[in-house]
Amino acid sequence: MFQKILHTLEMVKFSHSIFALPFALSSMVVAARGLPSPKILFLIVMAMVTARNTAMSMNRWIDRDIDGKNPRTQNRHLPQKLLTPRYVLIFALSNALLFVTLCLFINRLAFFLSLPTLLVLVAYSWIKRFSSLTQIYLGLCLGMAPLGAWIAVTGNLAWPPVFLGMAVLFWVAGFDILYAIQDHEFDKGHNLYSLVVSLGIPKALLLSRLFHLMTLGLLLGFGSAAGLDLVYNIGCLFVAVLLTWEHSLIRPSDLSRINIAFFNFNGVIGLVFLAGVCVDVLMKPIVAFVLQ
Repeated sequence: MFQKILHTLEMVKFSHSIFALPFALSSMVVAARGLPSPKILFLIVMAMVTARNTAMSMNRWIDRDIDGKNPRTQNRHLPQKLLTPRYVLIFALSNALLFVTLCLFINRLAFFLSLPTLLVLVAYSWIKRFSSLTQIYLGLCLGMAPLGAWIAVTGNLAWPPVFLGMAVLFWVAGFDILYAIQDHEFDKGHNLYSLVVSLGIPKALLLSRLFHLMTLGLLLGFGSAAGLDLVYNIGCLFVAVLLTWEHSLIRPSDLSRINIAFFNFNGVIGLVFLAGVCVDVLMKPIVAFVLQ
């Protein structure tokens, strides 16, 4: 049982929660103008985890035949029979049910949007079979996280999480283009779609840089709409440096450092951004108190 739990955590790449979770928590902190109640914090984190578990496990279940043919993915748990398709499907459905239940305890709007959210997440697995917008759709999936966190705290939507959600969309689309380069030849040979297949590697790299430039503009828009100031802008400056550094590692003639750019830099970017938001929001009451 312990081994199966480890395989399950590896299958859903639990450590990759670091990509979307910091942006959801940033949205939560801004919406609450500090920390929300422990109950809301717990519900947001658990909803994020269960939604992601549903999406990742359904992706593995739907793509199990493709994964078995791709040299990069043929060692995954289903092709290697470390987990059974039945187990993975039950795990996905259990997490989906738990996600809907958690949303019921958050508020009415969160519950109303829970099923459409799951449908959007699960549909990602089929996009690459008929559309080149795979990377943009994945960005949409992760970009919903800040909106969900804002709804959990306030019960409604506003402009700040929309800016942040769009920033996450283009950030994820930009770095997933880099990751998809590894599957360029396989996808072409198996009639699978992506922006890399559609544009070719050199143009895809340029588009990735454009997406990340748009990300920075949207992050500044989020800061302005949310009333964030100096510390937040310094955090955005660090994000800009990390994104620039990330792109400097990859050239059409040298793709050997894709995994370093994908995993290391993007994990740090989320944490740097969350730190900038938290310090900016939590500092303001302290500054106001000192000035009084």
